[in-house]
Amino acid sequence: MELSRKNSAITGSVTLATDAKAKKMKAQGLDVVGFGAGEPDFNTPAHIIEAAKEALDKGLTRYTPASGIPELKEAICFKLKQDNGLEYKPSQIIISNGAKHSLCNAFEALLNPGDEVIIPSPYWLSYPELVKIAGGVPVFLETKEENDFKISVDALKKAITPNTKALVINSPNNPNGCVYERDELEAIARLAVENEFFIISDEVYEVLVYDGIEHVSIASFGPEIKDLTVVINGMSKAYAMTGWRIGYAAAREDVVQMMSNIQSHTTSNPNSIAQYASLAALRGPKDDIKAMIDEFSRRRIFMVDRINSIPGLSCRLPKGAFYVMMNIEKIKGRSYKGRLIDGSLSFSDALLDAKMVAVVPGVAFGADNYVRLSYATSMDNIEKGLNRIEEFVNELD
Repeated sequence: MELSRKNSAITGSVTLATDAKAKKMKAQGLDVVGFGAGEPDFNTPAHIIEAAKEALDKGLTRYTPASGIPELKEAICFKLKQDNGLEYKPSQIIISNGAKHSLCNAFEALLNPGDEVIIPSPYWLSYPELVKIAGGVPVFLETKEENDFKISVDALKKAITPNTKALVINSPNNPNGCVYERDELEAIARLAVENEFFIISDEVYEVLVYDGIEHVSIASFGPEIKDLTVVINGMSKAYAMTGWRIGYAAAREDVVQMMSNIQSHTTSNPNSIAQYASLAALRGPKDDIKAMIDEFSRRRIFMVDRINSIPGLSCRLPKGAFYVMMNIEKIKGRSYKGRLIDGSLSFSDALLDAKMVAVVPGVAFGADNYVRLSYATSMDNIEKGLNRIEEFVNELD
């Protein structure tokens, strides 16, 4: 019997596959250094954990409204106004099972079969798959490392067709760490308004910006672009709450209503305990966030300097998130003990087998000349892992 044709085109996650292989080696007692992590290596702040315990003690373990509890929606509205200059009503907010779920709901609500979604490349690997699940067509817009992997307005103009329904903007960016500046976003916003396409603005890494860089939401440039924008955010990266699975979206009411209808029939409400914990996170102190940002920045600078000291490897200093895209183009065509390095996948496999270092092949992000390293791991691991990478490169034929 034939399975779903549409979903047969959906690929598995290369990042999760790499992580699974590294974890299996660790379970065997091997000293693996993992650079694949897409989550902060810090504990969830204590006051958030206490709020979850209190919710349990109060018996707040039953169904909530499918789109989230009113108190959390109010807190999100306050956060968006205070941090991003955005005015939303609770009826324009939906709380989902992680930011990825919010993205899925958004694509399902916006897309019809054949609608095109422009995705800058390198891209977070779930974007094209989520577009395909919703019946849309991903259209990749290649970016250049010398432009910090950001799209140009001229290139975007050429990519727009009568079928263009949306553009994905992820700033700060996974996998490359770029952060779009105000004037760049304003130019993109003008194009979206002129050509009437939506912006999916994934801002889940918004607090993780460095060197005085300002995070700006594209929805803040006036009512016209706000009306065309779905803002995606969540608790995972800012509050070290990846496993709690709470994300949210803000958009105009008809979009949020459709997203809510979809969610009510698929997952129903997000975890009730995690919602009350998220309420405490948004209302509580932010000292832990600042400490986390400072530590990430320290690791970031060390990692970039160390990579650029290794002959044949290079990278740019990321402005946000916690990833570095390491350029391996100069070592393609070389080999390790008979194993040809012809791209990011062969590089990653050989490195893991030979030196027990796990990185994510850039082919997963549409960028085969790169591998992604996360600095959401200890400085000891970063030093050890980069030393092993240098040994690996030095041993190439």
